Amino acid sequence: MASTLTSILMHYVFSTKDRQPRIAAQIEPELYAYIGGICKGNSSKLSAAGGTSDHIHLLVSVGKTIATSDLLQHVKGDSSKWIKTKGAEFGGFKWQEGYGGFSIGQSQGAALERYFNRQKEHHRRVTFQEEFLALLRKYKVEYDERYIWS
Repeated sequence: MASTLTSILMHYVFSTKDRQPRIAAQIEPELYAYIGGICKGNSSKLSAAGGTSDHIHLLVSVGKTIATSDLLQHVKGDSSKWIKTKGAEFGGFKWQEGYGGFSIGQSQGAALERYFNRQKEHHRRVTFQEEFLALLRKYKVEYDERYIWS
């Protein structure tokens, strides 16, 4: 085969440091657009994004030449620097140390986008911690709860 062709669709989720409500609703669209640009600059495509004031979900088609860890280092690092330029209230903004990354099939993309769009409603009933643990169970990720909330 002369070309390398891939389809790597990932659902990423991560929170603000200590799950502090630091993502103001008025900057969400611009934040997601900025993250989309970071993804594009790293040979990947942001297909959808959603979240609340303390965490975000990203649906990303990951490029064939970048590792998830490198992509998320750019997304989190660059977006954290960017958000601090949006006003004094964002001066201490930080993301949590880690992230959740879950591979999904193309057929799950539309349902995941709908889920992202309902985040604010969803989190009136479910905390981020409850949601994240449910995702870990759903995708059968082994974890030690002592180490996931830093």
